[in-house]
Amino acid sequence: MKSWMPPAIALSFGAGIVGLALLGKSAAPESPASVAPAEAEPQEAEIDVPEETPAPPDAEPVDVLEPSSVPTVEGYDRLPDGSPLPELPKGAPSRVKFGVVLFEYEGAQAAPGQKAPRSRTKERARELALEALAIAKSDFSKAVEKGDPGSTANAGFVPRGVLEPSVEYALFTLEKGTVHAEPIETPRGFWIVRRIQ
Repeated sequence: MKSWMPPAIALSFGAGIVGLALLGKSAAPESPASVAPAEAEPQEAEIDVPEETPAPPDAEPVDVLEPSSVPTVEGYDRLPDGSPLPELPKGAPSRVKFGVVLFEYEGAQAAPGQKAPRSRTKERARELALEALAIAKSDFSKAVEKGDPGSTANAGFVPRGVLEPSVEYALFTLEKGTVHAEPIETPRGFWIVRRIQ
């Protein structure tokens, strides 16, 4: 039994020495001569915009949508009653933070990164949206649970020029903290929207 102990101890001792040497090497400060000069990377200035209404605790923050990130479809340049779309009021914000409950239907566009829309009819999607709208007025997060994938209590900020004109008008004229009075038809399905900020 004694014949195997010395090599095992030596092996353990050697591994310990190597481990300490590696640890010492990574923990030791490097001399200026051994450090390669790092290329200066341009840094973007961060703008601190205070939130007036905190997002729900379960909501995941989402980056700002850029104008090229969402496809648009012609035919969304009128109000739901068919009348011409007015210009946004002078006091309308340049971007808004919002939540959305989505109800897809057959033939609607799939949102980026989503599977093809569901096989429900447009009429059924509108019925489901109206049912969820009643819930959204008192508990938006609960309404989000009723929606299709892509529904979220906090979709982040969206600037002007990203959404279709009729959808943008409905969202950008909404008062902070309120839910739009009716489902909004979009190329991606019916939306129930709540403006957060």
